[in-house]
Amino acid sequence: MPTEILMPALSPTMEEGTLAKWHVKEGDTVNSGDIMAEIETDKATMEFEAVDEGTIGKILVDEGTEGVKVNTAIAVLLEDGENADDIGEVSEAPKEDASSNMAPAEASDATAPAAGHGRGATDASPAPAAPAAADGSRIFASPLARRIAADKGLDLAQIKGSGPRGRIVKADVESATAETPKAAAAATSDAPAKSAPAAPASGPSADAVMAMYEGREFEEISLNGMRKTIAARLTEAKQSIPHFYLRRDIELDALLAFRGQLNKQLEARCVKLSVNDFIIKACALALQTVPDANAVWAGDRMLKLTPSDVAVAVAIDGGLFTPVLKDAEMKSLSALSAEMKDLAARARDRKLAPQEYQGGSFAISNLGMFGIDNFDAVINPPHGAILAVGAGVKKPIVGADGELAVATVMSVTLSVDHRVIDGALGAQLLQAIKENLENPMTMLA
Repeated sequence: MPTEILMPALSPTMEEGTLAKWHVKEGDTVNSGDIMAEIETDKATMEFEAVDEGTIGKILVDEGTEGVKVNTAIAVLLEDGENADDIGEVSEAPKEDASSNMAPAEASDATAPAAGHGRGATDASPAPAAPAAADGSRIFASPLARRIAADKGLDLAQIKGSGPRGRIVKADVESATAETPKAAAAATSDAPAKSAPAAPASGPSADAVMAMYEGREFEEISLNGMRKTIAARLTEAKQSIPHFYLRRDIELDALLAFRGQLNKQLEARCVKLSVNDFIIKACALALQTVPDANAVWAGDRMLKLTPSDVAVAVAIDGGLFTPVLKDAEMKSLSALSAEMKDLAARARDRKLAPQEYQGGSFAISNLGMFGIDNFDAVINPPHGAILAVGAGVKKPIVGADGELAVATVMSVTLSVDHRVIDGALGAQLLQAIKENLENPMTMLA
């Protein structure tokens, strides 16, 4: 039976996307793993792979189409022996709940956010005679997967699906054996992650604002997916997270001198460390020194992380990314520098995979290179804190001997989620960051 290929949700915040490019055309044969299209999400451009094999019977959404809702049918896949005459009417409306939105002749699965390397795929819809589990619930499996399972004598109820929303696909049944019940019983399908909610309406409506400027020259700028997501998430963060702020001045002269020595020695390896590399390392080590602050808010509980996974804000055209440097406390300064340069470059090209900008417990936002002395950053949920870094500027200070001197001073502000980190704990964390930066050689010990 012809089956719909749906617009996948390639990230937890994706509600719609742009079908940037088709790599197949009507009549082409595709196999599992073949790249079918490129889809632009609110964060990146990612490749969309086929999960089942078949023939592209009809393309429903032209390449270049913007605003394609998640779970909208974008193409129709034909199995062996089927042709275009079998397609009939295919709904192009998004399926908000596949289990209650099935057409009489064919049904569609809801699509969960893709995992892996930023590539997602929505496979064929199950035939009406889909099997049911022991409790009467429906088992989602592609037609090809059901056929292979029947040939191998496998019980689909005992196989965990790797497709969207836990759907069983060809690869699952091909790798399964008749002895899968134990593993299947221990595994449960993950519920599909919900897309980020739209930002609550606040202030006057768009029409009311435009009316205020009637007769004045202006350009109306539509919001792209990334800007909509930023607006929604940061509005939610400011409204729901009880922020408080801790500020410290950090003297950088020892760090700048030490950085100069290291960079001179690393010239032959074409390595040049930035102040930001030291800040990342200092924060990662501070999270190990104050492990209770290495935590995130998880709705009705906290998760205390063991590694220091540090996110760093990267400005791109029209928005920002926060790629995550995992296990940052274990990496050398040169390794952190190289990884950060790679992540930043791919962020600007919108080539990051979701797992590269999701997660982490702590973030850094550095506007010092833009001449900003200090600022307050908004916490990126579910992080427990974010460090806002200002510029290093020459300032008069009072030395330990009471004498006036001039030093390069950097102002930082730690924005803290009070649900996760109390005031004294946040102060300990910021003190540990300050000590690491003012005594940079200890970070190499």
